[in-house]
Amino acid sequence: MILCCGEALIDMLPRQLPSGEAVFLPVAGGAVFNTAIALGRLGEKASFFCGISTDLMGEILIAGLEQSGVDHSLCPRSSLPTTLAFVKLTDGHAEYAFYDEMTAGRMITDADLPDPQGVTAAHFGAISLIPEPCGSTFEALATSLKDRAVISLDPNIRAGFVDEEAIYRARLDRMLNFADIVKVSDEDLAWLRPDIAFEDIAAGWLARNASLVILTRGDKGAVAITRKGRFETAAIPATVVDTVGAGDTFNAGLLAGLRRAGVLSRPALRQLEEAQLRPALELAAKVAAITVSRVGANPPWASEIA
Repeated sequence: MILCCGEALIDMLPRQLPSGEAVFLPVAGGAVFNTAIALGRLGEKASFFCGISTDLMGEILIAGLEQSGVDHSLCPRSSLPTTLAFVKLTDGHAEYAFYDEMTAGRMITDADLPDPQGVTAAHFGAISLIPEPCGSTFEALATSLKDRAVISLDPNIRAGFVDEEAIYRARLDRMLNFADIVKVSDEDLAWLRPDIAFEDIAAGWLARNASLVILTRGDKGAVAITRKGRFETAAIPATVVDTVGAGDTFNAGLLAGLRRAGVLSRPALRQLEEAQLRPALELAAKVAAITVSRVGANPPWASEIA
């Protein structure tokens, strides 16, 4: 089972009525939620952990998980409201304004932590690692799983949401000490270490614990660095409608591809060869390309993958 641990929220997507009036459309989302949805649609055994509200928006999130075949039995439910993320699209690229104070996802604590069994890999990242108390809660869960599951980390940094930068940077640094898979984007690197080349950053992460470090570069494709070498995969041409959920879907395709290749374990990742990695990178690129060609975070189903 692949366990996705992180935020579930409602993306408020900008739309225009036939009359020309601007409105917002509520759509289930959240980076880690999107990864779980994509895994479920690809036919993977996926589970999700986050606090989810019992309000109307929370029911939309639960319905989305169920429709995509994702287990949500680990999610604590509460009457606190659902996080909202208002999205601004500029040339297809998304900017976010988050409304997250005292929400069901943010207010989870160690008392809400599950003890999941049968976890092959656990995926973490995005805004769920930024605020308290949920940031500490997700870090505690990752720490508890690191000796029995592959840990995947996608910082997916939203700088505008970071109030306590030193605390957040320290959390990411601690998690990089035990993450097996690290995926970053150009934007992430620009915030993390703009003064250091990706290859040098990757070398440092590999020296700590990581076995696979990936940089996604939009239409320029992705670069992967392992203990065996450096590999690239081209982006698949697509008509970009918007980029909401693109990186999240990439994560799902990568994890699904590694699982299908039989290398989603710490020992196998340490010996990862290009022949095992390349199909996973290609699947990740393919599902991301389909996602960016559609409105919102709408990952493809297995039947859509040629």
